[in-house]
Order: sequence, then C-alpha cells, then structure tokens
Amino acid sequence: MPSSRYLDLLAQKVVVFDGATGTWLQTQNLTADDFGGPNLEGCNEYLGITRPDVVAALHEAYFAAGADIVETNTFGAFAIPLGEYGMAERGEEISRVNAQIARDVADRYGRLVAGSIGPGTKFASLGQIRFAELRDAYQAQCRGLLDGGVDLFLIETQFDLLRPTAAMIGARRAMAAAGREVPIQVQVTIELTGRMLPGTEIGAALAGLDALRPDVIGLNCATGPVEMAEPLRYLCQHSRKPVSALPNAGLPQVVDGQMHYDLTAEAFVDHQERFVRELGVQVVGGCCGTTPEFIEKLVARVGHLEPVQRNVEFEAGCASIYSFTPFNQDITYLTIGERTNANGSRKFRDAMLEGDWDTCVAMAREQEKEGAHVLDVCVDYVGRDGAVDMDELASRFCTQATVPLVLDSTEPKVLEAGLQWLGGKAILNSANLEDGE
Repeated sequence: MPSSRYLDLLAQKVVVFDGATGTWLQTQNLTADDFGGPNLEGCNEYLGITRPDVVAALHEAYFAAGADIVETNTFGAFAIPLGEYGMAERGEEISRVNAQIARDVADRYGRLVAGSIGPGTKFASLGQIRFAELRDAYQAQCRGLLDGGVDLFLIETQFDLLRPTAAMIGARRAMAAAGREVPIQVQVTIELTGRMLPGTEIGAALAGLDALRPDVIGLNCATGPVEMAEPLRYLCQHSRKPVSALPNAGLPQVVDGQMHYDLTAEAFVDHQERFVRELGVQVVGGCCGTTPEFIEKLVARVGHLEPVQRNVEFEAGCASIYSFTPFNQDITYLTIGERTNANGSRKFRDAMLEGDWDTCVAMAREQEKEGAHVLDVCVDYVGRDGAVDMDELASRFCTQATVPLVLDSTEPKVLEAGLQWLGGKAILNSANLEDGE
C-alpha cells in the first residue's frame, strides 16, 4: 500500500470529496464558444484548455464548501470518449492540463486532488473494445494525471468489471514508468436492479476488485443514497478495504426540460450520516445533482465523525461477470466442470477444432445446469495456437456462462488471452510436472 497524504488523512477522519462537476458547469451559462466551437460543445474536459478559469472556479467552489478533495475535470479525458470529438490522441495532454489546474487551487487551500477516471462509452465485456486498447488508453490518461500532480486515482462510475481492471493495470504501468506511486480508489455503479449494468451482483464486483488490490472500494452515481444502501451495506460487511459512498442527489428525472434530482441537500446528508454512523463508510461525497451546498452541509454533519467500527467478514472465492462463488461450500465441495477441457473431453476438443463455438458454449451451459460451481477451460492441444482458441472461448464464456472460470494451461500467453475477457475473478490452473519440476 503506498504511503500518501490521502491514506494518512483517511486514517484520521471521514474524508469528504467534492460534488458533481457537470451539475455545477450547467449553472455557468456556457456557450459553444466556451468549449472551442459547436463540434466540441459538451466536452467538459476540453474546458481545461479553453476556459481554465471556469475549471479553477469549479474547484474553488468545492474547496470553499469544505471538501477535503476535489476531482479533476477528466472523467472522459482518455482516447475512447475523446475520439468522439476527434481528439483521441490528446488524452494525456488534456488530463495533465486539468490536473494542473486542480493542483494549483488545491495547494492554495492545502487540500488534495483526485484524478477522475471514468468508464467511457464502449462495453469491453461485450467486445466493443479490446482490453489492451482500453488499458493503454487509461495508461496515457494516468501519465497525464501524474504529471499534473494528482494525489490519488479515482476510477469511478464503473459499470463493466473489465473497465476498472484495465484502468488499474494502466494506472500501475503509468506509476511504474513515472517512478511515483499514488493510491487507487475504485467505485462501481449499481442500477435500480441492485446490480451493475450487465447484471453483476455486488459480491462478484467485490471479489473482482479486491483481487486487484485497490486502496479504497466504493459506489457512486446511477442512484441516490436510498437505492445504494443495501449494496453499500454488503461492501461494509465484506470489504477488507475502506469503503466510499458518493451517491447522486436522489433519482434523476426531467422537469420542464431540465434534469432534476429528488433529494434536498439536508435529506442527502441524512443518508450519508447514517452510512458513516451505522455502516462504517469512511469516504463520502456527491455525484450527479450535488452542488457546493450539498458538500458544505455534508462537511458540517460528518466531517468530525468517527465511522463505526466494521466487523469485516471477508469470504474467499471467485467470480464470473455475474455472480460470486465462495471457495468454501457449506453443504458440499467446490465442483469444477471438466467437460470444457480439450484434453479431457473429445466432444469439446472436436467442436473446438472445427470452430463450432456454439457447441462449446452449449457444453458449458449443460455443466452449469448440472450444478458445476466453476468451469475448467483448457484449450491446450498439440498443433494449435492456444491463445487464439482461448480468446475465442473466453470472449463467449465471459457473458454466456454465468459461473466463474478456471483457466487451465501451462502457457502464460494462453492464460493472458483468457484473462483479458474476464471481468470477475478467475482461477488459474497453470502448472504441472509433466516436464519435471
């Protein structure tokens, strides 16, 4: 765990982040000219280039309200979302400029800066973007954020578990290259269904994220604090890391053509106080719909509190993109389905050799119906490129099989090919003694 001002602060008090960026910017009556022209209107991140004074005023407003930390104006400042504005190659630059603006304001207040890293628009688990491309885009963004002087990375509003995986790996590569390590806080977003967008339950999210060793795990966006309460309770009961909660100001709705959120600042703070006093949440703040007024009231109410002590019951296990499977099964043993193994099942091997991927998927589903807790996936077969086969299978099994996978190979490149599709937490079965010790 890196030593940092943020972690030191977290050990002393409830830490209060800022509120929404977009909500505040919408009050500034900005025009297309402020964004650099009609084609760039709506690209808030580019305001760091065209209107640095506005971005600085945003941070000033939240520090004046008492926030301990502000987030950089970089939620979409990486190649994928910037590509929609024809600026894919400018992610590092735009991230650096916005981080420097926040750093300058924070230094005047003696406060901290979090580098905001959002999810973008492409769904990695559905194959809309390859993992490596996403990882590299995040790495470039993180280089810029580090150059600009952020105190931590905030990987937020994540709806697909492959995204924070790519972001954390990109962040760590950027830190290694820069020779400077900062903490990583990662936050997923839970829908009204109580799950992430693809159907990921909070237990699966925690298993996948915990394995990547962030410093703080939490929730933000999508819903208000009411709908966030139960997933947050699960995190506080089972997470080995400090927990953060940055909800919206209630549920969004359109009123007279404008976005409106249903909670007052006072009601919002009531919920956050309960999260601290009853659940043990250590990091609070606001997302969509929250303003400096919300943060000022939040600081006054919880900034001096000591979170209730959490009795964490961490449970070891693995996860698919949908669900968590504990290793310790109370009434039985952990069952591994072996019929998706090219060395153990002739039918599976023949289907794989023929490129009959539908049969391969059907065999996986049959084992699920028969009660397999996890599926062993082995493509090692003489005369084939295992990485290509594993890429094909993992790209299908990641969404079409609901249980976690065991990637079974003695070839590191084969395991890596599979892991680039798996947003949960897989098991690696990667060694044998066939060639001696």
